[in-house]
Amino acid sequence: MGALALSAAAYGFAVPGTGGFHAVDLVADLPSAPSAALDYAAGQPVITGSVASLFETSIFSGPNRSGKTDRVRPEVNLVAFSQAFDAVRLSIADARKAGDPYVSQQSDIQVADADEGAEEPGPRMSVAAINTGVARSDSLRAIDAFADGFDVANIDPDLPRPASVPETLAYGRANTPATDFTPKHTWSEREQWCLSTGIYFEARGESYRGQVAVAQVIMNRVEHANYPDTICGVVYQNQHRRNACQFSFACDGIPDRINEPAAWALAQEITQTVLNQEIYLTEIADATHYHATYVRPHWARNMDRLAQVGLHVFYRFKAGWQFG
Repeated sequence: MGALALSAAAYGFAVPGTGGFHAVDLVADLPSAPSAALDYAAGQPVITGSVASLFETSIFSGPNRSGKTDRVRPEVNLVAFSQAFDAVRLSIADARKAGDPYVSQQSDIQVADADEGAEEPGPRMSVAAINTGVARSDSLRAIDAFADGFDVANIDPDLPRPASVPETLAYGRANTPATDFTPKHTWSEREQWCLSTGIYFEARGESYRGQVAVAQVIMNRVEHANYPDTICGVVYQNQHRRNACQFSFACDGIPDRINEPAAWALAQEITQTVLNQEIYLTEIADATHYHATYVRPHWARNMDRLAQVGLHVFYRFKAGWQFG
């Protein structure tokens, strides 16, 4: 009985189709896919079949991505590369002859030779002429004339010479006043301190431009006939009138203590910039008044509003009004 059962089991594995194991050959046992074919239907291309075989050709084979990123870049000798241009330049210069059409578009330069037999070469002189038709002999004669001392009376008028300056241009150059960028005033340390104080206590919470605007107003008042002609006089005008002075910090009864070193340093920097006339805000122009955006002073309606910078609104006098 045991032998019979073993024979039946062996027969089942040996005969195909009975559920026994059978190794599948991917080439022989699976049906082959039809090759791709290209047809046209109503003028449109139609592809039938599989195009997988295209990806097995040599055009799709090659190193993988890791292999491509492992390339070695050749080192370039920059010195030798740049020197290679020298030979090209020399060859181009050597190839140029008198008949080169480009030579006529360049200025001729004649150089006087040093005296023969001299122990040390003397001073050399070059004459450049835009007119390339000047003969070399004339150029050398002009060089000799300059070397011997320039004398208009003894110079051959036919020799090339530098172009003379027109009399009107020479007169204009001689009589045009030089531009003077020197500030008009020399301000004392006390005046500088007063301006820095005004900037610090009136506008240290504003932007750089906002602080410059306040400084410009102070300087506009110094120049205006209605106000003192000193910075300290403007900043501390009416300081003894409680809450009725020109700048509120000067008469608000609060001690003026500088507790912010960075803000004070910036105020001092702006002071120097303004006093040296290195900055001027065109939108502020000749403004003499300003107020915070959260107040509405009675005088504002009688003045020309110019601009707002930060939390300050700036004004100047209307034509015909002289108050403030």
